[in-house]
Amino acid sequence: MDSTKQNSENSNRREFLVNSSKLLIGGGVAASGTLALAGCASDGSTSTVKNQGTLRYNDPEWNRDAMARLQGDLDFGKQKFGYFTGFVNGVRPNEKVKPLVGFEGFSYARLIDEGNGVYSKVLKEVGFYTDLKTGDVLEEWTNPYTNETVKVVPIANDPFNYKLTPYVPEGPSYGGLNKTEKKKIPMLYPWKETPNNTVTLNSHIHLFYPNALQPDEWPRESSGPMNRVSEMFNYVINKDDLANPDITSVEYSGAWSRITPWLPWMLMGQAEGHCFYDCSMGAYNSSEILSPKVRAYAEKHFPEYFEAPKEWYGPSFSSLENYAKEQKPAPVKK
Repeated sequence: MDSTKQNSENSNRREFLVNSSKLLIGGGVAASGTLALAGCASDGSTSTVKNQGTLRYNDPEWNRDAMARLQGDLDFGKQKFGYFTGFVNGVRPNEKVKPLVGFEGFSYARLIDEGNGVYSKVLKEVGFYTDLKTGDVLEEWTNPYTNETVKVVPIANDPFNYKLTPYVPEGPSYGGLNKTEKKKIPMLYPWKETPNNTVTLNSHIHLFYPNALQPDEWPRESSGPMNRVSEMFNYVINKDDLANPDITSVEYSGAWSRITPWLPWMLMGQAEGHCFYDCSMGAYNSSEILSPKVRAYAEKHFPEYFEAPKEWYGPSFSSLENYAKEQKPAPVKK
């Protein structure tokens, strides 16, 4: 391979590691400094970490199957449970970060073998905002910044789908609002072998695209003409499980954080500041980790989210685009 082509591919892969998407959360992933990455070093050159046994870090097809086992189950037809829980914090200039609400939710995903090395991941996810003291699911909330009681709108994404292949996936399009460029780059995730027989994986996405909630139509909900969102994913995986191809669905634990404008239902408009989600996450073969209050609320109000889709349908939107489709602008205060 000539140096120009090699440099271009390394540059594209670095871009992917920075901009890999929400594709990797919920059932849903760069290392910096001195970390040596498996398959792709922090400077984009080939890592000195060598393949070990069945951990074929430099094999794009192995990477596809490894991610498929984290995100779903290669025993096609079986579904997989994903989980997240933590807090949503308010960040404003010249004051301490303020915890606003709790946050807990789950997803169910299923893999479909499309042939030709392509797996479709089909998923539903729902997330609830909870009272910081009681853990009760909130339907109304008094905004401490405005002293206004507002209707709380949970996250309910049905579906959020994408394709797993041996190549870098395209970013989310959100109904065409976020423009993505198609590139065919071999998929090599930044696996990192760590102590206590673990493998870690981390990645992040930074998006800036036209807001589905434009301020002229949604003056109280909109953060402005453009929407800026970042998400960070960190996985901790048992090395033996990852190395064992007979395990068709690999569990993991980790952390997920998100930086996003004020949530539209908070009715903060274009006020200075933003929200910061700080959550743990994981994907398991059981939903026992769900808190009793969130489980009971979901079973009553969102029972369809306990079953992953069985086929591909769409399109896939984020919670912001779903808000624009399902809610109405709040009356402007006089």
